[in-house]
Parts: sequence; C-alpha cells; structure tokens
Amino acid sequence: MTPAVRSLGVVGIVDAVTHQLRAGILSGEIAADAPLTEAKVSKSFGVARPSAKAAIEQLVASGLLVRTAHRSARVVAIDAAMVRDVYRTRTRLESAALRDLAATRTVPMAASDANAELLRMPAGPSPQTVDPDLRFHTALIDGIASERTSRMYRSVLDEVRLCMAQVQGRRLLDAEDIATQHAEILAAVSAGDGDRAAVLLAAHLGSAEDRLVDALWE
Repeated sequence: MTPAVRSLGVVGIVDAVTHQLRAGILSGEIAADAPLTEAKVSKSFGVARPSAKAAIEQLVASGLLVRTAHRSARVVAIDAAMVRDVYRTRTRLESAALRDLAATRTVPMAASDANAELLRMPAGPSPQTVDPDLRFHTALIDGIASERTSRMYRSVLDEVRLCMAQVQGRRLLDAEDIATQHAEILAAVSAGDGDRAAVLLAAHLGSAEDRLVDALWE
C-alpha cells in the first residue's frame, strides 16, 4: 500500500486512490485510452479489489474514465466534439455567473489575485499560465456563492484539464495576453455590464477552444 493510502479507513482509501489516479490522468502520466482494471489498480496501490473498483467508478462518474460493455474502464480519449462541448458548457456556466456578479458589481478578489499572478509572469507562452488561468475562471464561479454550481463547474474543469493533458502541442497564449482579456472581463463586471462581460468571455474561451481543436490535428 502506498504512503498516501496507508492507515486510512475504507472510504479514505477509496478517496486517496481516486485522487492519485485522477492526478495521473490529468497530468498525462496515464495515457488516453489506457485501460484501468480493478486488478491493476489493486496491485499498484496495494488495496483490496472492492476499493479499486470504487475508485474506478468514481472516475467513470466524473467523466475521466469510460466503461463500455464487457470492457475495462479506459481513460477518455478526447476529440474535437468533446473539446467543443466542454468549452461551450464552461461558457454557459461562466456567462451566467458573470451576469450575476455584474448585477451587484462584485469583482471576486480571488479572480483579481489570479490575474495579478499572470501579469507577474515572464513574457511568452508557458504551461505555467494554466493554473492561474483556471483559478481566475473558478473564482468567477465561486463568486456567486452557489455550492452546487461550484461543484458542477469543477467537474467540467476536470475535463478541461484532460483536454489540455492530451494535447501536448497545445497553443498557449502569452501570459500578458491572457491577463489583458481577463482584465477586460472584470472591468465589465465592475461597470455592471453583464452582457458585455459575457461577450468578452465567449470570445476568450472560444479562442482557447479553437486552439485546442486545431492542435488535435497537428
């Protein structure tokens, strides 16, 4: 049993194994379409088969694994249709949040902080921009203080990270360009213009969607 799952109760063991498998999938360490059998997970983590099965089922439910009849669970292999659906779902959720925030001219501090972090980064595209970028967008959702919306958004965000992990040659924007677009969105929220904020967001996420789809063909 690995150190992360040692001395935990059954529920804790399942959650720990799920967390480590999720990290491996989202980092690209566990490749697209790679099978994850109960026997393999049980042996890798030194846990009982029922715990391995429960961890796999959690990841199937979250959309990171897919299980078809008479086959082992496998890491979802992304395609253009999935990328577009994931990003359009993001756009719908975030647009609604922006309109709510703009109604009270509320600019979440966590969003401003994440954007400030982007502005401090060196010039040029870098994978280091991904984390503060996603934290910016998550802060918009969390800013409306809806536990269910935040939970739903984080499920979608796992699929966003999966898309990024599987497109090694993805075309990232310069940190300053990302921060500039974010700042325009926040300015619209601060001005109470939810419709403009939503339009700016759609352009921002639409561009990211197109870059990921284009990278699938490289």
